[in-house]
Amino acid sequence: MANRSDDVMEVLTPEQKAQFERDGYLTLPGQIPPEWIARIRAEIARFEDEAKTMTASNDRLDLEDSHTPEDPRLRRIKLPHTISDVMRELMYSDHVLAPARDLIGPNLRLHTTKLNMKSAGYGAAVEWHQDYAFYPHTNDDILAIGICIDDMALENGPLMVFPGSHRGPVYDHHANGVFAGGFVPSDVGLNTDDAVPLTGPAGTVSIHHGRAVHGSALNTSDRSRRILFYEMMAADAFPIMGSMTKWDGIEDYNTRMLCGAPTLTPRLKDIPIRIPQPQPDVPISIYEIQKGLAKRAFDTIEKD
Repeated sequence: MANRSDDVMEVLTPEQKAQFERDGYLTLPGQIPPEWIARIRAEIARFEDEAKTMTASNDRLDLEDSHTPEDPRLRRIKLPHTISDVMRELMYSDHVLAPARDLIGPNLRLHTTKLNMKSAGYGAAVEWHQDYAFYPHTNDDILAIGICIDDMALENGPLMVFPGSHRGPVYDHHANGVFAGGFVPSDVGLNTDDAVPLTGPAGTVSIHHGRAVHGSALNTSDRSRRILFYEMMAADAFPIMGSMTKWDGIEDYNTRMLCGAPTLTPRLKDIPIRIPQPQPDVPISIYEIQKGLAKRAFDTIEKD
């Protein structure tokens, strides 16, 4: 990785950076102050009220399959930085960007944002996958920074990561010749007993590498599990043709700079790459794309 030297680290310790480089993930309890969490919860309540007026997902909100206006079930707020001033403001704050700069340098570009919601008792699972399978780039200085809006325990269906998997292959995420956005770990020699849950109290930040294998089970608890993701990369990581990264030209691409300076010189790294093509004929949502999987890892999990 193109990391900063230890003497200019902003918030992380050398030990934390070494852990991230070794394991591909990091958790930072208390990174987001309580007042920010309260503001985000108020924003979520606003979008939940909006979901009560809907019968199908749209370009703002992704609904659970079991949603009805009478029993609203919201599973994702799409691109929240574009429809919430609070979440956009937090995205540009040092609470989020300082640890990212410590890991991959001062020049950062936004890839996407999302707020995944697993409501008590039924929140949808996300099958095992690598973010990098969806958007391969010229290098893999790519991070997903997750903010726990609620206390995150094992029964909430927390994010789980295979330590060190970011240094391994990019696995085949296809089914029947079509990109399906996931795979079953046992099919590629991974044992789910080795996966580490990223838990912690509300305000905890988790960071995982773009190539890290991760997934999350159903929320079987009686508490909501909500996590806000800011996904970003080094500014010199450019999308490979066939990536699911939005590309409308360099002028638009440069509007996504979070901090530092853009570049016209991609940095090339010798890393494994798979193209997420051909795409399924479904809405662009990991939940819909993963319905194309021939096998699922989380189907057998029972609710408490």
